[in-house]
Amino acid sequence: MAIARGYAATDASKPLTPFTFERREPNDDDVVIDIKFAGICHSDIHTVRNEWKNAVYPIVPGHEIAGIVTAVGSKVTKFKVGDHVGVGCFVDSCVGCAARDLDNEQYMPGLVQTYNSVEADGKTATQGGYSDHIVVKEGYVLSIPDNLPLDASAPLLCAGITLYSPLKHWGAGPGKKVAIVGMGGLGHMGVKIGSAMGADITVLSQSLSKKEDGLKLGAKEYYATSDASTFEKLAGTFDLIICTVSAEIDWNAYLGLLKVNGTMVVVGAPENAIPVHAFSLIPGRRSLAGSMIGSIKETQEMLDFCGKHNIVSEIEKINIQDVNEAYERVLRSDVRYRFVIDIASLAA
Repeated sequence: MAIARGYAATDASKPLTPFTFERREPNDDDVVIDIKFAGICHSDIHTVRNEWKNAVYPIVPGHEIAGIVTAVGSKVTKFKVGDHVGVGCFVDSCVGCAARDLDNEQYMPGLVQTYNSVEADGKTATQGGYSDHIVVKEGYVLSIPDNLPLDASAPLLCAGITLYSPLKHWGAGPGKKVAIVGMGGLGHMGVKIGSAMGADITVLSQSLSKKEDGLKLGAKEYYATSDASTFEKLAGTFDLIICTVSAEIDWNAYLGLLKVNGTMVVVGAPENAIPVHAFSLIPGRRSLAGSMIGSIKETQEMLDFCGKHNIVSEIEKINIQDVNEAYERVLRSDVRYRFVIDIASLAA
């Protein structure tokens, strides 16, 4: 087995610290990737601090991985040494299914997450992208278009697909009015991707502090939700609302902004349950839905779409030694708009 270096959480209350561990030996269908950059997702923070009550320590987080292929197994046909590739939120799927569902595998039993999970052998812990290399089955490696920079492409592997999937599934496009709730790491990707799809994008943010950025990235309108008049002015306006925030906000108020037959899709995951009144849904035949990342097939489609439209994340690049400070800044919404770890800093 090859020795890997990274940063890990060893307890919910402790900071991430340097960590050395073993990566499994590559099989003939595996790709070995030299990790260059890893995005910081809010899910990383939820997991390492055990806010979702599912953490198994030690945990090397990171599922927004961009790197370069350094070796391939004898049966690998899609990739070669030197290719620019990505790894997202899972590295295997449907291990208990008769067949792999290429369109919905992220919702199927047996999903093997990139970290804080167990591989198909039932015993090897998966560890993520805050590390120097990773070994992944060919079918779960994604091709990053050559025209996209690796550092700003890393967040596409989670933030990008998390917004692309519901925008596509619920038909965002010309003639559709779409609201993105939250102008953070997820939300700003929704603005970019939704506007590239041709939808009329509005940002609903707590304040107007990021209005200039939102309009520059493609939004047509930008409103502060701290202003009660926003909900009166925009009542019955939107075909689709995508809520990216993990804060506990009043979903009923946002459901009132939907047109008849409109849908509000939740992609941010608050720690506690949020009550929804039946009459927020019934009078307008409105729907409240959820969405989780995307399949490998759809993620590659998203990357190709981003390559065609030159879409990447707005990032702040950091050294891995600053990861704990970055976590605190994420919680304060003090980043525009995604932290990306330069893995070369591990050697410092």
